[in-house]
Amino acid sequence: MGQITLNQITKNFGDVQVIPPLDLRIDDGEFVVFVGPSGCGKSTLLRLIAGLEDVTSGDITIDGRNATEVPPAKRGLAMVFQSYALYPHMSVRKNIAFPLRMAGLDKEAQNAKVDAAAKVLNLTDYLDRRPGQLSGGQRQRVAIGRAIVREPAAFLFDEPLSNLDAALRVNMRLEISELHQTLKTTMIYVTHDQVEAMTMADKIVVLQAGLIEQVGSPLDLYHAPRNKFVAGFIGSPKMNFLTGQYASGYDATTIGIRPEHIAVSSSEGAWSGRVGVSEHLGSDTFLYVDIDGVDEPITVRSTGEIGVRHGDNVYLTPDASKIHRFDKQDLRIP
Repeated sequence: MGQITLNQITKNFGDVQVIPPLDLRIDDGEFVVFVGPSGCGKSTLLRLIAGLEDVTSGDITIDGRNATEVPPAKRGLAMVFQSYALYPHMSVRKNIAFPLRMAGLDKEAQNAKVDAAAKVLNLTDYLDRRPGQLSGGQRQRVAIGRAIVREPAAFLFDEPLSNLDAALRVNMRLEISELHQTLKTTMIYVTHDQVEAMTMADKIVVLQAGLIEQVGSPLDLYHAPRNKFVAGFIGSPKMNFLTGQYASGYDATTIGIRPEHIAVSSSEGAWSGRVGVSEHLGSDTFLYVDIDGVDEPITVRSTGEIGVRHGDNVYLTPDASKIHRFDKQDLRIP
């Protein structure tokens, strides 16, 4: 079991409240991602759940038991940090087995659990190596293996891929998602990378300044963002926002349109503009188009190659059914 409930949780550092009163329910077996910009409180919230930070007020319940005052080691949770925190003088086997030795398990039981975790993580051939002989991705898998052998109620990941290069990040993202499907254990994952959030999560929690802006599935947040902040944070490249004459025709203060929902033409369209930068990626082309009355270039995503260059005049037409409208409070208008 791994159901976690936060009831009116707050966190103050001195006179500064970094987590205002907050409610959240995480169901058993869910993969939940906390996402938001730097300083939004996502890591602090994870540390409150882990017990690494004291709650100022409110309750944390784990599987129906009030765990607010329970020390971290007694909460039945396993945390994987951005830093691998491996013992360099120990073999992979001994690193993974370390929490089991601390718990007093006999050698035979330790080896059985380590072997099982190593098989899941494709580390069997590396058990006799030391961390210095491993790649960054392999070291992160060792850190995850050390968490797996504890058989926790939930795994807590605090930006575990930040130290990896781009290719390894993609590989590890897939491996962690596959691990979740295999173990069926609750996972809470903190990241500032909304691509990780969109591709890994069952449920995304979008945070800003300690507040939960929206909770929902990746596609819920993509198609129906609650406000302008969520709309601009979820999706890559980010949503374009237009005001003034462009928004007034839709009875809104601001309208938003995603780059993939804009058609580009050299002959006709709703908005005329001039191409600034164009990025040709093979399968996709990204255009950054300057149009009158808009401070930032409009980003357009098109499949394949488009025969336009810097300085070319183009016409843009948004898909009217995909336009998001926002009021003066930046709330989305249904």
